[in-house]
Amino acid sequence: MKQTTKKNSARVDAREKVRGQTRFIDDIPVYGMLEAATVRSPVCHGKIKEFKNIDKIKKMPGVRAVVSAADIPGENCVPFVKNDYPCLAGVGEDVKFYGQAVSLVAADTRQQAQRAARAAELLIEEYPAVYDPVEAMTPDAVYIGGEDNIHSSFRIRKGNVDKGFKEADIIVEKVYTTAHQVHCYLENQGITAVPGPSSSVIVSGSMQCPFYVHNALVRVLGLPYSKVRVIQTPTGGGFGGKEDMPSILAAHAALLALKTGRPVRLVYDREEDFHSMSKRHPSRTRIKYGASSDGKITACQAEYIVNGGAYCTLSPIVAWRGLVHVAGPYDIANVMVDSYAMATNTVPCGALRGFGQPQVNFANESLIDELAEKLDMDPVELRRKNLLKTGSQTATGQVVGESCGMEESLQKALQRSSFKLHRGSDKGTLKKGMGISTTFYGVGLGAEGKYFAKAGAQVYVKEDGSVVVAVGNVEMGQGALTVFNRICADTLGCSYDMVEILEPDTTRVPDSGPTVASRATMVGGRAVMDAASRIRDILKRAAAVKLGTDENRVEIKGGKYCSPDGEMDYVDVVNEAYRTRQQVAAQGWYTVKDVSFDPETGMGNSYPVYTFSTNIAEVEVDTETGQVRVSSFTAAHDIGKAIHYPSAEGQIHGGTVQAIGYALYENLVLENGKIINPSFTGYTIPTSLDVPDVDAIIVESPYSEGPFGAKGLGEPPMVGPAAAIMNAVYDACGVRIRKTPGLPEDILEGLKKASVES
Repeated sequence: MKQTTKKNSARVDAREKVRGQTRFIDDIPVYGMLEAATVRSPVCHGKIKEFKNIDKIKKMPGVRAVVSAADIPGENCVPFVKNDYPCLAGVGEDVKFYGQAVSLVAADTRQQAQRAARAAELLIEEYPAVYDPVEAMTPDAVYIGGEDNIHSSFRIRKGNVDKGFKEADIIVEKVYTTAHQVHCYLENQGITAVPGPSSSVIVSGSMQCPFYVHNALVRVLGLPYSKVRVIQTPTGGGFGGKEDMPSILAAHAALLALKTGRPVRLVYDREEDFHSMSKRHPSRTRIKYGASSDGKITACQAEYIVNGGAYCTLSPIVAWRGLVHVAGPYDIANVMVDSYAMATNTVPCGALRGFGQPQVNFANESLIDELAEKLDMDPVELRRKNLLKTGSQTATGQVVGESCGMEESLQKALQRSSFKLHRGSDKGTLKKGMGISTTFYGVGLGAEGKYFAKAGAQVYVKEDGSVVVAVGNVEMGQGALTVFNRICADTLGCSYDMVEILEPDTTRVPDSGPTVASRATMVGGRAVMDAASRIRDILKRAAAVKLGTDENRVEIKGGKYCSPDGEMDYVDVVNEAYRTRQQVAAQGWYTVKDVSFDPETGMGNSYPVYTFSTNIAEVEVDTETGQVRVSSFTAAHDIGKAIHYPSAEGQIHGGTVQAIGYALYENLVLENGKIINPSFTGYTIPTSLDVPDVDAIIVESPYSEGPFGAKGLGEPPMVGPAAAIMNAVYDACGVRIRKTPGLPEDILEGLKKASVES
């Protein structure tokens, strides 16, 4: 069956959002609702000795309840990959980062709750702390958690790297570092919990994975799954920050709701969100390439270390994804990689668009340019000589099969950008340069997350032909509602305006895993397609009987069920199915298959399929101020098939801008583990004036397992731009920046150093 292509059709949720009619969690009133606030640790590491004035706080104006760890009816644990994150740090227990939750307050108003929380007096015995992940690896480092402060570690051993480096004519080795990045979603974290009969609870809020929240509530509250319902409300951005963290807010709000017997809403302000919610992992990547004189890469060796923060959260999967991709989108026979997620006394880090890949891509794509320069070879030719293609092997030994548009993305990006190197040829203080990076991205959760690699959907066709779809993957701004709408409508043969997508609800669909890893279209879309296909087959049979033909001769064309013997409108077919009492409702399900990973060697089919991308940045560097402006950007992405072109192009534009911030502006500053610029005043993100012309190129190399051939696109646009930008900076002014963000002072320092050396 062919997909209908309407390149300019609007998103299904666009009208309400641009008119300001969409109601987010803080807009939804609930009768009798209390407001909540959190008491937080004022130190980075220590033991809570006493909550000194709890009785005084309980008597403050408007206060209805104060909850501590002793009030938790289930386990004091919010489950993530490892179960080390306490719901609340109790008296006699340790706090491990500034801003860790210690206690909760519910009051009549938010101001009253916040005032009571600020009045809390904690007696804490402070301990020594460690903030640097490399320092945390030393034998005498302060112990934070994990095994010797290691949350997790992984490795790849492919071929023989010693042999590969002996065969090399040129060897380059460098260290690259990246800093924290904040999600900067427009809507802060927020949850509402409403107590129900028989100790049940309904939780709704801004989230990426209702099922994670469901699991956490069951564990913390000590309730059966049947007594907990979780509903995702319209979510004003997530970027990974609402994958795991809403489980904490949900547990806190639910504890207060059950304690008071009243609905409770917990919404963070921006500063609290900055201090306590997850960030992108800072990283240190030492990487070495060896190559023959003709440019063939013979070996890659790398060590990838990420700062996981005080608790494990999703760090193991971030470290694993970085491991799989650190050697780049290249066919290299000999690869040796070690990856570590380390514990420190800083805010826990988790998922952020790209999930460990922007860090390693910045390293490998910067080093590829450095290798090209040492080989006296064009960086495009070096990449072209080594790029993955059908039949190539990735670093984990996976043979690249179908849907490999790597070379096509490179060729189209080069053509559209008119790529050429400047090498500082401009006169005056304003220097222009161009830089390139290539990337590949494993779609979905991969072998280390295959337990969650599933999705469910329910599709119901009503008597008038309208369709209701319940699906387990969420809309958070990326366009999932529109994609699911198109997949369902094109499968059934109805118009798009006849399909209504319901909000994710744990009572409507089974556990469908998180909406992360660019998996919603491929996995959630397949679940919708599976359910809709079952109904389509029923409708085909009903049409065939009515038309007096064989169902195999019935095709869907332009909203009609057609055969050589006649045709019927979609709605007439639905009416016929109802008249003959057919079941026009179905459940769909999809699971990812054929992924594997050997922990000893790192070999296996790490992901079911990969996207491939090429990024080309053009920059202007002011050598007097160190300011960098990205003047234009070309991004070509092989996504299998675009289900909705405007959404796909929007993802490329949005990811590019977010990556520009990562590369040049976003500088979260911590002093002794405490964030000192926790606001948009001190933490700079790109504005509309910083956005370049972005040429978004969609390459379609269909994937047979994807709906209509689609793969995924949410995260790849974030992965490659930082390296392309820094390569362009070097081309413009000769300063190699091996850290993100590359601030003006870094460029000025590099220019000064180059001037002294010359």
